[in-house]
Amino acid sequence: MRLTANGISMHYVLEGPEGAPVVTFSHSLATSVALWEPQARALKSQFRVLRYDTRGHGKTEVTPAPYTFGLLAEDIYQLLKALKISRTHFVGLSNGGMVGQSLALAHPEVLRSLTLCDTTSCPPPATIPIWRERARTVTAQGTAPIVESTIERWFTKHFREKNSVLVEQFRESIRKTPVAGYVACCEAIQVFNVTDRLRDIQIPTLIMVGAEDVGTLVSEHEIIHRGIKGSELVVFPETAHLSNLGSEKDFTAKLLNFINNHP
Repeated sequence: MRLTANGISMHYVLEGPEGAPVVTFSHSLATSVALWEPQARALKSQFRVLRYDTRGHGKTEVTPAPYTFGLLAEDIYQLLKALKISRTHFVGLSNGGMVGQSLALAHPEVLRSLTLCDTTSCPPPATIPIWRERARTVTAQGTAPIVESTIERWFTKHFREKNSVLVEQFRESIRKTPVAGYVACCEAIQVFNVTDRLRDIQIPTLIMVGAEDVGTLVSEHEIIHRGIKGSELVVFPETAHLSNLGSEKDFTAKLLNFINNHP
């Protein structure tokens, strides 16, 4: 499905019974609504499940840089308004978690709860040159050169060996990500910093991360946990960056329990 929100054409999937509480899912860099297929399957009998492609990703419009996470948060806020959704549970992973933090700070009234997964409130200084190099590489050569290194961050070796078909689907997702959208998000990540504002988030918050996530470290989630009063932190063992897939069963169970406890 498509509609225009915040001045761009956005692609979204809306499933589940009308009138049920809404759960909104926001995906990572270089993925799409497909990231959340397992959770959508699990939740859509009980909840109204909204997934959407971020600006510059999937089937949502690619616009010129710069992007900011304030802009990306406004995109989903305007999509919610267009769909006449007044309140939602929000689940964001990686980039989606940065969108979630920005949305919670700009429009807390639309959130019933906030789940932040494999994300950061501010990328550590040592990672900024890495993001710059990725942006340069993709600008010059497209996304092909970063496919394997990204897959290695997203999934543990054991997961890759046991789930080759799924992993190949995510290789293809990286390959198909528009260069302009990828680079603009890389640039937005480099300047993202809401650490000093985390105390202003007063929405029930669940934080989840893979213990083997080398892209956004457990220590970065501990910062978010300390900053958001009353938040809960869950670390999944033997799991890398895409924890909703690497620990699918436990991730989904924890998410469902959290949402049901914060209606």
